[in-house]
Amino acid sequence: MSHLLFISGQEIFIVMIVVLLLFGANKIPEIAKGLGKGMREFRKATDDIKKEITDQSKEITKDVNKFKDDLTKED
Repeated sequence: MSHLLFISGQEIFIVMIVVLLLFGANKIPEIAKGLGKGMREFRKATDDIKKEITDQSKEITKDVNKFKDDLTKED
């Protein structure tokens, strides 16, 4: 079953020929450019999400530490 996941060089070549026949030589650079922009936007969005999660976790940690300090001062 795991043999289906691997693609050989011949299969890649056949896929490239099919893509060339379907879209033509003029459309392939446009398609690649669009895919590149999409990947760039996706990467930017994931970086923004990671940054927001990191910022929120720092804020929560700061609040927890402040709460701990307040509890130790009361004793």
